[in-house]
Amino acid sequence: MLYKEWLKEWLELYVKPSAKERTYQKYLRQAEKYIVPALGEYEMDALTAVRLQRFSASLTERGLATNTTNGIVSVLKSSLKQAVAFGMANRQFADCIVRPKSREKKVVSFCKEEQKKIERYILEKRKPKLFGVILCLYTGLRIGELLALTWSDLDFASGVLTVTKSCHDSWKNGRYVKVFDAPKTQNSERVIPIPRQLLCYLKKLKTHTRCPFVVTGKTEQGAQVRSYQKTFELLLRKLGIPHKGFHALRHTFATRALEVGMDIKTLAEILGHKNPMITLQRYAHSMIEHKTEMMNKVGRLLQ
Repeated sequence: MLYKEWLKEWLELYVKPSAKERTYQKYLRQAEKYIVPALGEYEMDALTAVRLQRFSASLTERGLATNTTNGIVSVLKSSLKQAVAFGMANRQFADCIVRPKSREKKVVSFCKEEQKKIERYILEKRKPKLFGVILCLYTGLRIGELLALTWSDLDFASGVLTVTKSCHDSWKNGRYVKVFDAPKTQNSERVIPIPRQLLCYLKKLKTHTRCPFVVTGKTEQGAQVRSYQKTFELLLRKLGIPHKGFHALRHTFATRALEVGMDIKTLAEILGHKNPMITLQRYAHSMIEHKTEMMNKVGRLLQ
């Protein structure tokens, strides 16, 4: 059996029924673009350790990011392990592949001055669509969670919002459509207390919209991910703030939360992290302003 035939069967019978649609589509793209052209014509038992390692090395030589390469290799390994388990191959050598070492992405957040500049502009201009940016700055929502948020997810009496779903853009019939899915992980389903300073703004926003989604768009389904990312980019450009991705809002929330003394366990639960150690490793080094302030306090003892 050719590997490309098994890969297609694996994706349809084992990945598609058990994974999120977004994950399935990602695996499918990786298989079609990288794996099949290089390895698809080989018989299953011809996929030797050396051949697989050469393929992995070729991905790095093409200039692909480490995380991208590791993602493709993960698809390769999972499909081959499943092939052996179901008797489609006598032996698989995927465990022999030496992957490039991945590094934790550097956390990029807005400084306090940039954050205040963003907030001031949105509140003074009273642009309802942009209020989602402030909501992310004070709740740490991911963009998919923000744009899937409906007014029914907000409990004004209790002052909390509940994250039960997420969304992403998917290319269908020649255009991008908004697709709803479960949150990123099981821990991403969570209840977040809304700062009381935000509640009055949200209540006012709700009275001026008929859209069921908190962040409005051109349709009843609210704003789409790519469109909102573009809106955010234009906002930064207008304010003269250096470009940062939308995810920087989530990083900014986490950084400010640590600066004001929020404990790691609470922050991890609000962010939807499985383990507080993930939160600590990711954000402890991003608080340079706070560290400088603390070190200067220690330095005063010298006087």
